[in-house]
Amino acid sequence: MSRSSYVTGLRAVEQLLAGDAAQVRRICVEYRSANPRVEALVALARDKGIDVQEANRARLKQMSGEVRHQGVVAEVRRSSQLDEAGLRTLVEARLAEGGRPLLLLMLDGIQDPHNLGACLRTADAAGVDAVIAPRHGAAGLGPTVSKVAAGAAETLPFAAVANIGRVLDWLADYGISRVGTSDRGDTSLYAVPLDGHLVLVMGREETGLGKAVAARCDQLVSLPMEGRVSSLNVSVATGICLYEALRQRR
Repeated sequence: MSRSSYVTGLRAVEQLLAGDAAQVRRICVEYRSANPRVEALVALARDKGIDVQEANRARLKQMSGEVRHQGVVAEVRRSSQLDEAGLRTLVEARLAEGGRPLLLLMLDGIQDPHNLGACLRTADAAGVDAVIAPRHGAAGLGPTVSKVAAGAAETLPFAAVANIGRVLDWLADYGISRVGTSDRGDTSLYAVPLDGHLVLVMGREETGLGKAVAARCDQLVSLPMEGRVSSLNVSVATGICLYEALRQRR
């Protein structure tokens, strides 16, 4: 499917233009902005044939919602969001291709859009094929997520599904290992093979993995904690786990 969404803030829009600029419908900048970074961004957009429009602060705020826009908002064609059928199609296509093992990230009910955005940004950097999250009861894609993700929300396939437990069931049918992170895990992350077809399952802030989701995981792993702090932010933990998987695949 293809729909419009908004990317806000200088860094996020700069990275968007540096990547797949073809998805950008237009860029709106604050009327008579004297910011050199905005001027450079406008010049780059025009070089790429993208429509640039001036807008007042009220219009930019309307487009960006509650996100601080820094005088620039990009309207993009969001083609990366999938439903469950689209996710299955993506998985089947990737498995048929062969080559590097499939790597999926499942987020079990992340509530904070800043955390979701940070997870998407790290997932993109680590080469994740798709991110999976519940359609209801969790943060979804939006302006805050797009800004924090710095362009990844518009390019990385994101599947919002009705039942993540059901998805875990059929992923297992394809031979994809299901590894969840939990403080109840009795095996260290660094002792588990992550170099095959894998879905990494991360729990929500505060409560971690739900019982039904944890029960479907083939293995629960924990991150070594050597200090007094008992847990890590979910986006930090996601980065550690994804890069361990990436290290094992090198």
